[in-house]
Amino acid sequence: MNKRKLSLKKTTKHRSYSTGFVVSQSPEAVFAAINNVREWWSESIEGSTDKIGAHFRHHLLDVHRCDIEITDLVPGEKVVWTVVDNYFSFIQDKTEWKGTYIVFDIIRIGGKTEVRFTHVGLVPEYECYGVCTNAWDGLINGSLRDLIQRGKGQPDSSTDHEPLPAY
Repeated sequence: MNKRKLSLKKTTKHRSYSTGFVVSQSPEAVFAAINNVREWWSESIEGSTDKIGAHFRHHLLDVHRCDIEITDLVPGEKVVWTVVDNYFSFIQDKTEWKGTYIVFDIIRIGGKTEVRFTHVGLVPEYECYGVCTNAWDGLINGSLRDLIQRGKGQPDSSTDHEPLPAY
């Protein structure tokens, strides 16, 4: 388990965006689905998405790109990512996500599994908050849930699959 401390930008955990759902699948199946990022977030993800210390990059056309480090993986229990760098084309502070954490808690409850998603540091004061929480809601409660329950998510399949530009 990675014990490294990272600073948060502008926030505390209790003011972060959270959502979640419950499924019948096992915690191990949920953990595997979360780490299969290309199948629920974006087909344009570059890099490894299932090893501590690995970095992967997401990009959506010229609108959003981010570099994410996998900072914690506990099979069947938790996935934590740190946003190392970020760019949004549509807001003034293009780096709003930089230094935030994306946390997936996986909790066994009886014969079911709860997925608790928290974007630690994504707060209402951020200009991207409305757009970003709407996107996360669709990705987590739609695409990720569908990948877990039905074996198929709805990742972004934009045609912009050129190599990512530098930040």
